[in-house]
Amino acid sequence: MPPAQKGPGFSLRRYFSDVCAEAKRVTWPTRRNTIITTGAVLAMVVATCIFFFIVDQIIGLGISRILGIGG
Repeated sequence: MPPAQKGPGFSLRRYFSDVCAEAKRVTWPTRRNTIITTGAVLAMVVATCIFFFIVDQIIGLGISRILGIGG
Protein backbone atom coordinates (compact mmCIF):
# COMPACT_ATOMS: atom_id res chain seq x y z
CA MET A 1 0.00 0.00 0.00
CA PRO A 2 1.60 3.31 -1.05
CA PRO A 3 2.00 5.93 1.68
CA ALA A 4 -0.52 8.73 1.82
CA GLN A 5 0.68 11.96 0.24
CA LYS A 6 -1.19 14.25 2.68
CA GLY A 7 0.70 16.76 4.76
CA PRO A 8 4.26 18.00 4.50
CA GLY A 9 5.85 14.64 3.64
CA PHE A 10 7.68 11.98 5.62
CA SER A 11 6.84 11.69 9.30
CA LEU A 12 9.16 9.63 11.49
CA ARG A 13 6.48 9.26 14.16
CA ARG A 14 3.97 7.98 11.60
CA TYR A 15 6.58 5.62 10.16
CA PHE A 16 7.31 3.98 13.52
CA SER A 17 3.61 3.83 14.31
CA ASP A 18 3.02 1.97 11.04
CA VAL A 19 5.95 -0.37 11.76
CA CYS A 20 4.54 -1.25 15.19
CA ALA A 21 1.07 -1.83 13.74
CA GLU A 22 2.50 -4.11 11.06
CA ALA A 23 4.58 -6.05 13.61
CA LYS A 24 1.41 -6.76 15.61
CA ARG A 25 -0.17 -8.38 12.53
CA VAL A 26 2.72 -10.81 12.02
CA THR A 27 1.89 -14.45 12.68
CA TRP A 28 4.82 -15.70 14.71
CA PRO A 29 5.66 -19.43 14.66
CA THR A 30 5.15 -21.46 17.80
CA ARG A 31 8.10 -22.80 19.77
CA ARG A 32 7.29 -26.31 18.52
CA ASN A 33 7.26 -25.18 14.86
CA THR A 34 10.56 -23.38 15.32
CA ILE A 35 12.21 -26.45 16.87
CA ILE A 36 10.87 -28.77 14.14
CA THR A 37 12.00 -26.44 11.35
CA THR A 38 15.43 -25.97 12.94
CA GLY A 39 15.82 -29.74 13.29
CA ALA A 40 14.89 -30.25 9.63
CA VAL A 41 17.42 -27.63 8.51
CA LEU A 42 20.19 -29.16 10.62
CA ALA A 43 19.38 -32.66 9.32
CA MET A 44 19.58 -31.41 5.71
CA VAL A 45 22.90 -29.67 6.43
CA VAL A 46 24.34 -32.90 7.86
CA ALA A 47 23.02 -34.94 4.91
CA THR A 48 24.47 -32.43 2.44
CA CYS A 49 27.86 -32.46 4.20
CA ILE A 50 27.98 -36.26 4.12
CA PHE A 51 26.98 -36.31 0.44
CA PHE A 52 29.66 -33.83 -0.61
CA PHE A 53 32.29 -35.55 1.55
CA ILE A 54 31.59 -38.85 -0.22
CA VAL A 55 31.59 -37.22 -3.67
CA ASP A 56 34.86 -35.42 -2.84
CA GLN A 57 36.49 -38.67 -1.73
CA ILE A 58 35.37 -40.47 -4.89
CA ILE A 59 36.63 -37.68 -7.14
CA GLY A 60 39.93 -37.50 -5.23
CA LEU A 61 40.39 -41.27 -5.51
CA GLY A 62 39.65 -41.14 -9.24
CA ILE A 63 42.09 -38.30 -9.85
CA SER A 64 44.85 -40.03 -7.87
CA ARG A 65 44.31 -43.26 -9.82
CA ILE A 66 44.26 -41.48 -13.19
CA LEU A 67 47.28 -39.24 -12.55
CA GLY A 68 49.11 -41.65 -10.28
CA ILE A 69 49.75 -38.99 -7.66
CA GLY A 70 48.60 -38.48 -4.11
CA GLY A 71 48.43 -40.75 -1.13
